[in-house]
Amino acid sequence: MPETLDALTDVAGLAVGHHTLADARSGCSVVLCPQGVVAGVDVRGAAPGTRETDLLRPENSVGQVHALLLSGGSAFGLDAAGGVMRWLDERGHGLAVGPARVPIVPAAVLFDLWLAPRERPGANAGYAACEAASSGAFARGSVGAGAGASVGKLFGAGQAMKGGIGTASRRAAGFTVSALVAVNAVGDVVEPDSGRILAGARSADGSRLRDSIASFLAGETGTPVLGGATTIGVVATDARLDKAGCQRLATAGHDGLARCIRPVHTASDGDTLFALATGRAGPAPATLLHVLAAEAVAAAVLDAVLSATGLPGLPSAREWAAT
Repeated sequence: MPETLDALTDVAGLAVGHHTLADARSGCSVVLCPQGVVAGVDVRGAAPGTRETDLLRPENSVGQVHALLLSGGSAFGLDAAGGVMRWLDERGHGLAVGPARVPIVPAAVLFDLWLAPRERPGANAGYAACEAASSGAFARGSVGAGAGASVGKLFGAGQAMKGGIGTASRRAAGFTVSALVAVNAVGDVVEPDSGRILAGARSADGSRLRDSIASFLAGETGTPVLGGATTIGVVATDARLDKAGCQRLATAGHDGLARCIRPVHTASDGDTLFALATGRAGPAPATLLHVLAAEAVAAAVLDAVLSATGLPGLPSAREWAAT
């Protein structure tokens, strides 16, 4: 079995890059596949911010993408995709359309404007993320799209904790499925096996963690802001899939979110997962890939919060555990 990085780049042919804005409270992350890769998407949250997702529907014509973008900055952050397109265009990558090549770059954004309302990733940030991309190990935690991420916002952003961006991979029967997830949820992040809360809503005085769902069901009033959260990410495999198979892989990845984020897919979240299939390992049993996708996404969510660095008034899981 080849050595792994426990990262999205365990799927050969992909590269990941981050750009974090100077104030370290927003940024963007890119997954490069300039050779063209089959892709799909599944949007589960009720408040998504996305670009080019209709193109990924199985019945539509374009069969491959050349990059995926995850960005902070809410809808403003969609501008960063223009920089990714420019980087690809300068290198001759894209879909051949008559005399031109058009890079296909679907994108999803999360809301981090709580922290820096005027700091938003734009085209230059997307370009810089491409310049920083690596097919090997890459940073995780409070970088790129995870720089301004937070979790545990059911009772307001003032009681939240730090989210981040994380990655993981799983391998079985000669196939690899990997995930990259920027965790910025209304809900708490918990260990699936024990149910222990790693990061989430704090009590009003900030002295303890509380179970958001239990508190909500007990009658406490939640005040999440519509569209004020969102977990976004990418699931990738070296198996061969068509667009419909990629869509199903993204759907399976959402099972991993549901294992670790409580509540998830709320009216205030825009939870979106993309899927990529390079095809290098050939066809694979669908159920195997779906099991691996859920496992990889769940592990990436945990990695995101455990790798994060806190900000003033927004402690990280590591800082909380050390107190």
